[in-house]
Amino acid sequence: MQSYLETTVAAAVAAAVALLLVEVVHRVTRRLGRRSLLMTELTDHSHRPFQVAATALAVQLAVRFTTLYAVGSPWRQLVLRTLVLAVIAATAWLVASLLVVVEDTALARFRVDVPNNRHARRVRTQVVMLRRITIAVVVILAIGVMLMTFPAVRGVGAGVLTSAGVAAAVAALAAQSLLGNVFAGLQLAFSDAVRLDDVVVVEGEWGRIEELTLSYVVVQIWDDRRLILPTSYFTRTPFQNWTRTEAAVLGTAEFDVDWAVPVQAMREELRRLCESTELWDGRVCVLQVTDATGGMIQVRALVSAADAGSLWDLRCLVREHLVAWIRDHRPTALPRMRAELGDAAGPLPWQVVAPRRSIRRRPDTDIPDDARVFGGSDDGEARSETFGGSDDTDARTGTGAGRAEPADARR
Repeated sequence: MQSYLETTVAAAVAAAVALLLVEVVHRVTRRLGRRSLLMTELTDHSHRPFQVAATALAVQLAVRFTTLYAVGSPWRQLVLRTLVLAVIAATAWLVASLLVVVEDTALARFRVDVPNNRHARRVRTQVVMLRRITIAVVVILAIGVMLMTFPAVRGVGAGVLTSAGVAAAVAALAAQSLLGNVFAGLQLAFSDAVRLDDVVVVEGEWGRIEELTLSYVVVQIWDDRRLILPTSYFTRTPFQNWTRTEAAVLGTAEFDVDWAVPVQAMREELRRLCESTELWDGRVCVLQVTDATGGMIQVRALVSAADAGSLWDLRCLVREHLVAWIRDHRPTALPRMRAELGDAAGPLPWQVVAPRRSIRRRPDTDIPDDARVFGGSDDGEARSETFGGSDDTDARTGTGAGRAEPADARR
């Protein structure tokens, strides 16, 4: 009984000394690291696992050296085995917290709450993936070391190693889907195909990448629903990434109107609308007739915005404004079906064709050329060069036409 009491007292003293030393180190580190993000993260995240690991190690050493008289005692082996497992688990916790601190410190250098954060989102995606992998590896290694403390497990270790090839093949076959998603997650993280906060269109839904893990991807739909997809979906299924290179995007608003619509007046009205709203980023404001078959023509307004959310609101605003403008100011341009009876030269009101007046611009106004997508402005010229190819290619083919004409009437 006296030996048990001495062991208990020694363990308690060792635990108290360990806690005191850890507290001293914690306070010194906090005072010295007031201006260091790394030291602040260490004091905030690694203090508790450091306490547990130091206390478990101190108690384990105290019990081991105060019970040397009972080396073969079953209770000593049980207590020491439990303390060793506690030390291994606490050490794994401490190592995982240190890795998290290092990763958080690295992430702090890349802010995602600023414009043009594509590089920061890419680094954040990769670091988050590495964090999940490293923590999983630490946990697996800790469990393996804990199992190796049992003699029975060490005895079967040789047999397990000899059949490792067969076991690996069976495991790979059984976990084919899981491993496929894991490798797909790594591919997404390091191929830069998709990042956190990217705006994508998947399964006909428009949303934002909210979470990216090794096995699944969470897409936040625009109406606050969540679409959960396996990571392998993004490696085997085409999808749209609206923020692959930049957040600024283009959008359209299409109208079916009568042939009597004044296109130039409608174009100028679109320009006035874009210049009066903060949703427009000042890059593209184009109105074109994209189709003229049947009894109506199709007019398309192409506008640009700084991000996908602003573009959605801008497209809706363009539709509402131009619909109201046609209804109130150009009612003859509303879509209609014609059926003419009688003599075409008769005095009926709709058969009277007024002489056309040419649209003249006032000399003191400078209305931009909004009739072309591929030209007419600096942004249009750059887009024309992107989709037109090089002059050298045309020279080698003998066309001599310079840049190729975009399809569908320079749409």
